[in-house]
Amino acid sequence: MLDSKQLRTNINDIAQNLAKRGFTLDVETFNKLEEQRKAIQVKTQDLQNERNTRSKSIGQAKARGEDIAPLLAQVNELGSALDSAKEELNSVLAKIDELVSAIPNLLSDEVPEGADEDDNVEVRRWGTPKTYDFDVKDHVDLASALDKGLDFEAGAKLAGTRFVVMRGQIARLHRALAQFMLDVHSTEHGYEEMYVPYLVNHNSLYGTGQLPKFGEDLFHTDLANRHFSLIPTAEVPLTNLVRDDILAEDQLPIKMTAHTPCFRSEAGSSGRDIRGLIRQHQFDKVEMVQIVKPEDSFKALDELTRHAEVILEKLELPYRTVVLCSGDIGFSATKTFDIEVWLPAQNTYREISSCSNMGDFQARRMQARYRNSETNKPELVHTLNGSGLAVGRTLVAILENYQCADGRIEIPTVLQPYMRNETHIG
Repeated sequence: MLDSKQLRTNINDIAQNLAKRGFTLDVETFNKLEEQRKAIQVKTQDLQNERNTRSKSIGQAKARGEDIAPLLAQVNELGSALDSAKEELNSVLAKIDELVSAIPNLLSDEVPEGADEDDNVEVRRWGTPKTYDFDVKDHVDLASALDKGLDFEAGAKLAGTRFVVMRGQIARLHRALAQFMLDVHSTEHGYEEMYVPYLVNHNSLYGTGQLPKFGEDLFHTDLANRHFSLIPTAEVPLTNLVRDDILAEDQLPIKMTAHTPCFRSEAGSSGRDIRGLIRQHQFDKVEMVQIVKPEDSFKALDELTRHAEVILEKLELPYRTVVLCSGDIGFSATKTFDIEVWLPAQNTYREISSCSNMGDFQARRMQARYRNSETNKPELVHTLNGSGLAVGRTLVAILENYQCADGRIEIPTVLQPYMRNETHIG
């Protein structure tokens, strides 16, 4: 959430920044609401002062033996007017909050301008895509040819389209990937491994920016009037661990990682990536979250992005890293790097990780703060998150990049200890 004070004093510059996203800030409505707020606040303060003055005069009149009934009536009348003014003020504040909560984050000056993903800017590449002396297959055909692999029919039987059942060696490889990623992040990159709820309350989803704007992208449940939603990513529970906290400065940075299933309704994505594992309603990710001091957040973004890249390098999967342009960046992010892995069957790079600096955008919604040791005052932290990596998409990349002419799948060397030292699937 943006700072309301900043909106009041600098709304035209903010509108120009947001326009780079293609977002039109309703300046007129905001200014009208602000005028109402200021007028009602003045009215409320005047009524409060008048009521206090009249209340004091009651005691003075009583001491002089005067009839205080008229004064009591006036105080009661002022009290009723004050209550009405407070209700009116709360109504306007709620409208302002509703408007502000739907405004995306301001873009960093480092974000390139552009309309969509075609305008993202490549910053580096690693690895050279393999060449094959046979016709490459995609991950669906490769796994279907195995005795036990990806069973989309079983997933549809159990839950519907965009669900899958994994069997045998494919299921084990999927589990091995998550374990491998957690081991690297927790032992080499300094993250604390966490286990978190897969159901969260709406305060948590508001805190990280999924609600109210993106409610249709979530799966919701209502049990005995308790409202929960399935997590779209472990970013939500991990980041909200510092909600409503004032951290000591020496607690920062906080670095956490977790492996969870993720649940997304994929609203508005009908017809996109319907084949295979690329876009499922349920998928697994290993998430990285950092909570840092404001001056450290862009350095932390580079570090977090590098941690995701390391996983791909250890798996020897070619990738490229791009910085997202203004028209492709997410709602809560001020700057984002996407890492895209090479998929030979598609002859292109596809997103496998998105690493974002949220600045103080989420922290303001969560009231997540730390106490500055120099000023001894609470200040908002900065939050970052990134996939380290999307497990299903990494599985896709391994199946396609490590396929053999005979239909078997070579197991990357670093994963073989997790796979009973087997060297191939199939």
